[in-house]
Amino acid sequence: MSFYINFTPDLIVESPGRINLIGEHTDYNLGYVLPTAIDKKITLKLRKNNSADCNVYSLDNEKNITFSLNNISPSTESWENYILGVLHEIQQLTDKLEGFDCVLSSTLPIGSGLSSSAALECGLAFGLNELFDLGLSKIQIVHLSRAAEHNYVGTKCGIMDQYASVMSKSGYVIKLDCRSLASEYIPLHLGDYKLLLLNTKISHSLADSEYNTRLAECSTGVEAIKTLNPSVVSLRDVDASMLEAVKDTITATVFDRCAYIIEENERVLHASEALTQGDLTSFGTLMYGSHDGLQHKYEVSCPELDFMVAYSRAKDFILGSRMMGGGFGGCTINLIHKDAIEDYISEIASAYKSKFNIELDAYIAMPAHGTMLKTL
Repeated sequence: MSFYINFTPDLIVESPGRINLIGEHTDYNLGYVLPTAIDKKITLKLRKNNSADCNVYSLDNEKNITFSLNNISPSTESWENYILGVLHEIQQLTDKLEGFDCVLSSTLPIGSGLSSSAALECGLAFGLNELFDLGLSKIQIVHLSRAAEHNYVGTKCGIMDQYASVMSKSGYVIKLDCRSLASEYIPLHLGDYKLLLLNTKISHSLADSEYNTRLAECSTGVEAIKTLNPSVVSLRDVDASMLEAVKDTITATVFDRCAYIIEENERVLHASEALTQGDLTSFGTLMYGSHDGLQHKYEVSCPELDFMVAYSRAKDFILGSRMMGGGFGGCTINLIHKDAIEDYISEIASAYKSKFNIELDAYIAMPAHGTMLKTL
């Protein structure tokens, strides 16, 4: 199958990855997050093929998937399930979907915590909506993309990644309430500072299993709190005193997990205020506080991430740093003065290589627009 050679698309979609400035693991606990799309993205070239068959080719990993719309079911190949899941969810909403050809390419590093999965899901849903005039709203695209990840991939993710990929505006971060989906665009005025991502280049296999374990631990905490507060639905409804009241009925581990989420939600609100006021120093301090909680209370960090964050603390030109994403690998996000970036990358790359014998990757991540059509 070489349909992708000399491919002439009907339309092109650019679907970005995302960063989350603060508010980690809060989304599936219906809390607050502060994400934005970035200028690293997946590009999807799409065309109708006037059949019931679908052909998708990835230029980056040279993989092809071919299937019929009449027989959508989960695959043993995990990357295929992001695609199949989106089509399955679209079919629950409309019967207007037809066969298509799609060629994928990406500037998003896989497994770096920049949410390449949500970019793929949302980009495909957005593109098919345009290609076949399905009439889906942006928020429907967000929800169906998340449902695809739940039902076909098996990751019970929150809404943040898909929401940020679709709804972001260039130059802003989104303060998103994952309980109500109320959102506020907050201008990101960084002045002489930039957001530097340092990729550990590792992806510990713990990530998926531990993600679902954290979800279960938080649920255990909620169930205990409900015995005294029946109206509680999620940790978003819980304050520190409510958690303290059940401390003797839950394990120390569950207590720490819940305490982190409650504290992180507070940090997001304070961080939003700091950004609005242009107080980057306070914002950076909150970033460090977030990492401390992720490292010691939520326990989703790893030695490589902790090394990078600890290394940054001694540098006056870095206002804040923390691990970003699910954890156990991926990137740190660093608020760094623009004049120091080049030298710092060289310095920390050398230190990281000495410590772990791994070559790190570095990227400047600038806020960008959400998923959109590219002019042919």
